[in-house]
Amino acid sequence: MSAQLIDGKAVAAAIHERVRSAIAARVAAGRRRPALATVLVGADPASEIYVRNKRLTCEKVGVRSVPMHFDATISEAELLGAIDRLNADDDIDGILVQLPLPSQLDATRVTERIRADKDVDGFHPYNIGRLAQRLPALRPCTPFGVMELLRSTGETFKGKRAVVVGASNHVGRPMMLELMLAGATATCCHRFTVDVAGEVARADILVAAVGKPGLVKGAWIKPGATVIDVGINRLADGKIVGDVEFEAARERAAWITPVPGGVGPMTVAMLMHNTLAACAAREGHAVD
Repeated sequence: MSAQLIDGKAVAAAIHERVRSAIAARVAAGRRRPALATVLVGADPASEIYVRNKRLTCEKVGVRSVPMHFDATISEAELLGAIDRLNADDDIDGILVQLPLPSQLDATRVTERIRADKDVDGFHPYNIGRLAQRLPALRPCTPFGVMELLRSTGETFKGKRAVVVGASNHVGRPMMLELMLAGATATCCHRFTVDVAGEVARADILVAAVGKPGLVKGAWIKPGATVIDVGINRLADGKIVGDVEFEAARERAAWITPVPGGVGPMTVAMLMHNTLAACAAREGHAVD
């Protein structure tokens, strides 16, 4: 067996096109473009690349990008004040604060200051709580994107055993909630899990999201499983790899995401979807 690749670039491109078409229709009807404020603090090279990619994607799909860049020495009071002004601005639909933040800033306090209906990252406790209650509003972008990748395979969720390796607030925990919402029986492995290999071996659907290269061994994969690798790790030689031993896992799985080119493109695609959805919701509409 050699697994079929799940092409995240292609799935993301289809979502971009859906968002672009919906925004073009809005503009043609005389309505405004959705607007996304991207807040960058400091000059972290990786954060600058991520934010630049988000702003370029805004241009591609027709979202109005509102860039905000603050010096790394900004005080928490000043940053919270900037967020308050964006919260009050009726022309801003989404607010994204790029993480990580400098050490003098409390990321939790900053995230929770964003109005829940403008939290297009989906990290606000209100939005996580809505997902937990099976009443999703704005959903965390990476887990939401993983669900789109899984749906693209045509596989069913109901009754399937799903295992998430990693329990982070931004990926692992909301990923569990997404899988349960779809009808899967979900298990989360974390640093205290006694038998990670045994849990993985029972998974019809596996999502690895730890950030440790090769943590999930290919030999652990259940034959015929669907494997989603969220990990993006740079090795000493510059090669980018995931959390799963790709070649060995591919020989056992039915479907697998490559790294890069799998989950990565989906995060920004779902950010664009969320920005459009936030705009529509504020007008009393819904977006598919």
